[in-house]
Amino acid sequence: MDSTARAVILLLPALAAAVGAALLLLARPRAPVARSGRSPRGRPTVAWAGATVVLGVAVAGVRGTHLGVAAVAALALFLLAQGVDRARSERRAEARRRAVVDYCEALLGELEAGQPVQAAVERCATTWPESAPVAAAARLGADVPAALREAACAPGAAALNRLAAAWELSAATGAGLAFALRQVIRTVRGEQLVAARVGAELASARATARLVTVLPAVVLVAAQGVGAEPWRFLLDTVPGVGCLLLGVLLSAAGLRWIDAIGAAARGTG
Repeated sequence: MDSTARAVILLLPALAAAVGAALLLLARPRAPVARSGRSPRGRPTVAWAGATVVLGVAVAGVRGTHLGVAAVAALALFLLAQGVDRARSERRAEARRRAVVDYCEALLGELEAGQPVQAAVERCATTWPESAPVAAAARLGADVPAALREAACAPGAAALNRLAAAWELSAATGAGLAFALRQVIRTVRGEQLVAARVGAELASARATARLVTVLPAVVLVAAQGVGAEPWRFLLDTVPGVGCLLLGVLLSAAGLRWIDAIGAAARGTG
C-alpha cells in the first residue's frame, strides 16, 4: 500500500468527524429572530462541531501535511454547511414574502367587505400566524405600525414597512386604509415580479458557478486515472495542501460572489 492510500485511510475518521460537524451546524436549532432580522448563531453548537473535528483528527493520529489536509476538509465541509444553511434561509425568506402578500390581500378583502380595522387584522392572523403580535396590538389599542415594523425585521417581511407607513398615513389623514393598502399590494407585486425575473436570469450563472466548483474534483479523478498521481502531491506535500486550501477558498468566494450579485440585484428584505 503506497503512502497516498495510507494517507486516505488515515484521513477517513477525520473526514467522518468533519461530516458530523457539518451536520451539527445544519441541524442547530433556530433562535428567535432579533430586531435586526438576523438569527443569533448557536455558539455552543459551533464549539461542539469544532471539538468533534479535533477529536476525529486526534483519533486518526494524523500528523504533518495530513493534518493540514484534514483541516482543509473540515473547512470545506463547514463552508458547504453554511451554503446549505444560507440556501434554506433564502427559501424561508421567499416563502415569507409570499405569505406577507397573501396577508395584505386578505386584510384588503376584509376591509372591502366592511369589517372594522381591528376585526380585520384579528381575522387575518389565521392567514399568516406570524402576524399574531400585530393582531394583539390592534386588539389592545397599542401602536400597530410599530408592531408591523417589528414583524418586518424578519427576512422576507420588509413589505410590512410599507403597510406600516400606509397605516400611519391613513390615521393621519383620515383616509380609508383600503385604498392605501391596495397601492401597497400593487407595489409589492411589482417588486416580486422583478425579483422573479432577476432570479431567472441568474439561474444559469449559479448553475455554471456550481459546475465550475465541481470540475476540479473531476479533473483530479481523471488525472489519477491516467497515472499523473495528483493526490500524492495534494496530500503528501506542503504546496499541495496549500493548493487545496486555496482552491476551497476560491470556490467558496466564487459562490458567495454570485449570491451577493443576486441579492444586490433583487434587493434584500
